Amino acid sequence: MTAPGATGAQRARLLGTVFVVLGAMLFATKGILAKDLYARGIGFEPLVAIRALVAVPFFWAFAAVRARQAPPAPARPQAIAAACLAGLICYYGGALLDFYALTMIDASVERVLMFSYPAFVVVFSALLTKRRPATRVLVACAMTYAGIYFAVGGFDHSVARANALGATLVILSALTFAVYFMIGERFLGELGSARFTLYAMGSAAVALGLHYVARHPLSDLARIDAASWWVLLALGTMVMFVPALLQAEGVKRIGAERAAIVSTAGPPTTIALAWFFLDERMTAWQFAGVALILGGIVVLDLARGKRRARSP
Repeated sequence: MTAPGATGAQRARLLGTVFVVLGAMLFATKGILAKDLYARGIGFEPLVAIRALVAVPFFWAFAAVRARQAPPAPARPQAIAAACLAGLICYYGGALLDFYALTMIDASVERVLMFSYPAFVVVFSALLTKRRPATRVLVACAMTYAGIYFAVGGFDHSVARANALGATLVILSALTFAVYFMIGERFLGELGSARFTLYAMGSAAVALGLHYVARHPLSDLARIDAASWWVLLALGTMVMFVPALLQAEGVKRIGAERAAIVSTAGPPTTIALAWFFLDERMTAWQFAGVALILGGIVVLDLARGKRRARSP
């Protein structure tokens, strides 16, 4: 009698793992498509603005479907404001920093550095709670920060100098993602993931639209060729909305800790795609940095899972 249930649970875990891996791999194509658009003459500011404006209707439709399935409780204005603030920090400020950095550094380096955000979450949590992290967590953070150093170029000073500014911008973007995570952890339970993401993306899209209008004439949009529009649409849908949905559904089935570990498939995917499509090559020091950052993520999430298993 227990076998069917066990089989169903195993299938759910397998499906969840597949969802997270596919989501991570789709997210991994972001830098590749951005580099293609830059080569076509599209600047990072219109790219970020159009990407967000394309994605918002899909997030809105998804939130509406969720609301019909399970009508949400009324949200406090403070929770809505927090979600909007998180979106402005991450999807507006962080996205501009990230895509600007991609004009300077390789897509493979950018994707690896973005995965440093869990270590920043640990630091923020320690500062807010005034508690010293466990030794295993400190080791994971040390691995991540050492990995950042090596991913930027390590002891190859010419590579490090070339990557310095772009890498700094990506790390700042990763910091904004960590802030988004911290705010989300506080208000996701009240708003739900669909509403929280919609408010965050909506506020960012409005800010990015205003940012673009303030800095560029709308007539510039008419100069974008049809092929570039297709790539921009792909960025907003297949590289933003679809992977976010896949990862959300995957987390439901396998949990946040396992999903975070499985999502480390993203950076190797970017490295492979960047090698194939952009002819990017990483040095031995940079590959060492990749291993350290991804290893730090695994250690962090195993430590988090162990801590939760011990809690009453």
